[in-house]
Amino acid sequence: MIISLLGYMGSGKTHIAKLLSEKINFTFIDLDFFISKKNKCTVAEIFDKKGELYFRKQERQALEEILASGDNLVLSLGGGTPAYYNNMEIINHNSISFFLQASVPQLAERLLKQKEKRPLIANINDPDLPEFIAKHLFERNPFYSKAQFSIQTNGKSAEEVAEEILNTLP
Repeated sequence: MIISLLGYMGSGKTHIAKLLSEKINFTFIDLDFFISKKNKCTVAEIFDKKGELYFRKQERQALEEILASGDNLVLSLGGGTPAYYNNMEIINHNSISFFLQASVPQLAERLLKQKEKRPLIANINDPDLPEFIAKHLFERNPFYSKAQFSIQTNGKSAEEVAEEILNTLP
């Protein structure tokens, strides 16, 4: 069984996926880290040197490879992964998908602390970040909403969200 966590950057996908994988003794895979390892450079460097289109192609290939593995794993997707190609279709066909929903203020608060590590927001002025997130979320929500399950994360610890996912699993 593969459990896929999706949502906007800063929604807690990686942290919650790690927790969840430990609880159920599944392999943990962070899609961005998987791509970085294959390319021997960070996602930010891939965006910078080869562009977003190259990254999205790498992301699709990695996604197909991981989903075809048949392993018991928890997969933390990149924030943009669901919005490209027919990625949501293959995610839903090959895994149980959870959309981790967080509010714009919560996302902005988390992302302000990690801007330099996030190529998409690194050059956005702090006061403009909430508006950028809101606009981006609006564009991505049609894809995120295709997840099989949605979990509201506001006001919940990562531990509580992981438990909620466990309790929701079929």
